Amino acid sequence: MPWFVLYTKPRNEKKVTSLLADKGVEVYCPQREVIKQWSDRKKKVIEPVFTSYIFVSLENYKEQATGILETPGAVRFLWWAGKPGIVRDREIKAIRDFLEAYKNAEITVDIKEGQKVSVTEGVLKGSEGVVTRVKGNKATLYLNMLGMNLVATLPVQSLSGK
Repeated sequence: MPWFVLYTKPRNEKKVTSLLADKGVEVYCPQREVIKQWSDRKKKVIEPVFTSYIFVSLENYKEQATGILETPGAVRFLWWAGKPGIVRDREIKAIRDFLEAYKNAEITVDIKEGQKVSVTEGVLKGSEGVVTRVKGNKATLYLNMLGMNLVATLPVQSLSGK
């Protein structure tokens, strides 16, 4: 059976997964354990890998989609090129295998203030700029494009150092 990507309300991934599982639907919400820090304590919490997205396996999309969307917290299915987006079994297996093998994996990109970078994805792909600020996984860039100075904040994963 093909897997479809279901968009949920923010912070409703686990709830929708549970409700669909109770209905007998095969559903997968990839999760990881992270340590959250508050001002007075640290705590391990389980959070979804893909915020607001879960995977639902359906035999017949046309017949079953409406029932899925009636679930509280479900918003819509992800569409691609005018059709519901399908994720293959081997891709779901790859996600499961990766999360099992690399329980504590984190993505880090070493970008520093003042560094010249290239944008590798998104609408600014191919643009070059200088990093003016780095905070968490976001970097603010100074770009000189179209005869104007632009400032953009982008995920550090979409940048490549020069």
